[in-house]
Amino acid sequence: MNIKTKDLNLLKLFQVLYEERSVSAAAERINLSQPALSHKLAKLRGEFDDTLFARAPRGLTPTPRAHQLAPMIQQLIRSLESFYDYCDEESYLLRKDRIHIFATDYIEQLITPGLLPILREQAPNTQLVFHNTRGKLPRSELETGTCDIAIAGFFEGLPDTFYQQKIHEERFSVLASRENSRIGETLNLETFLDCDHLVTTLTGDLDGLVDRKLEALGRKRTVVAGLSSFLSPTSMIAGSDLIITCLNSIAVQACRLQPELIHYPPPIDLPSIEILQTWHLRTHEDPLRAWLRQQIRSLLSR
Repeated sequence: MNIKTKDLNLLKLFQVLYEERSVSAAAERINLSQPALSHKLAKLRGEFDDTLFARAPRGLTPTPRAHQLAPMIQQLIRSLESFYDYCDEESYLLRKDRIHIFATDYIEQLITPGLLPILREQAPNTQLVFHNTRGKLPRSELETGTCDIAIAGFFEGLPDTFYQQKIHEERFSVLASRENSRIGETLNLETFLDCDHLVTTLTGDLDGLVDRKLEALGRKRTVVAGLSSFLSPTSMIAGSDLIITCLNSIAVQACRLQPELIHYPPPIDLPSIEILQTWHLRTHEDPLRAWLRQQIRSLLSR
């Protein structure tokens, strides 16, 4: 049997006739004239080589073959209606789905307080799962579907099948303890270099942007530890001579939570960091994921 020769609209006609047991009622329900419906009923009978609905004193009565087909056809119609509801742009927010975001702990903290209430209100059946990028673009995960959106400030060299959008820009600050014995009223390059430094490293490499800038000046700092988190180093600064060069919003939040901390402008010229969200062609036109990307962009552009 070749499905290309079949008229699937006749299945809907079958469902309505089976439920209504009346040509006039079925014609009114699917907005057809009675002659047009009778013509389609003739085609339906030809499809199944059976009368299906015989005339009775009060409308129509299904044949044994119709009773046999009815449960399967009704299930098919429900599945098709569910499929088109799923594709309907007006109802995509209500579908049950799980979206995987690869990011850093910093990004998680930045977006979840504003994003989760929006999801609970507008897309209540959507779940978010965060994964750590581990310092690299999750290329294979984006291509295979185990990652829907990747967010970070260090993705480069994207293939043509990837999309990227700037959603946030941050400058750097230097976070220190107010009790730091090596810093005076201001942080200059000499006191900066006199301190011991923590760095965040997702790859294990301790030479970053700061070190490259210092190398260009013929200078070098002392790095005592590299940590895998953007947020945890801030808890190690208080009461010590340790400092960390971090994104400004991290420093601001750390000072708000720990008044014994203070942040300074870097004593060297550091460029701002652009935070980008990246996704694959596979999910580019999916309405739910496009909507979520827009919510993330709106949150971080404020």
